[in-house]
Amino acid sequence: MKGLELSPVALPEVRPQAAVELRKARLSDVDAIYWLIRYWAEKGLMLVRSHSHLYENIRDFQVLEDEDGHIVGTVALHVLWRDLAEIRGLAVHPGRQGEGLGRWLVLGAEREARDLGLPRVFAWTLQVGFFRSLGYQVTTREALPPKVWSECNACPFYENCREIAVIKGLSPGAFGS
Repeated sequence: MKGLELSPVALPEVRPQAAVELRKARLSDVDAIYWLIRYWAEKGLMLVRSHSHLYENIRDFQVLEDEDGHIVGTVALHVLWRDLAEIRGLAVHPGRQGEGLGRWLVLGAEREARDLGLPRVFAWTLQVGFFRSLGYQVTTREALPPKVWSECNACPFYENCREIAVIKGLSPGAFGS
């Protein structure tokens, strides 16, 4: 007998190249953010986030909303300490891949980090080439403060983690140089 399986995520159809606006997420965006993240999580490319997590952290999120009112991208900037934040929850609608929206989302999160005075941001990713193209460098887990891994213990992939840490300095001397 097969185990219980979730039905696959069916995202709304979106128009390629429709104009988009980057803005802070609202509570009314939580369902759209949840389904977009869950779509990629079901493919094993990111961690699913619960509705509860999204509501509790909604102020971390930015979204790209298209002119038809669809959320076609999302990213979060999660501040961990006075000098470091994590870029997480980066997802772009599969119908809008290849348009530079992921880049726009990351740059928006970096702008917010700079506005807060953060010298460094990092991400856990399976898409190292994408982050390298934005100036990130691969780093080791050990080079990051222990607080960074505080959520790792609860992760279902903890024993078999495939994600790679990448980091970027946003200000001169961000890495102590």
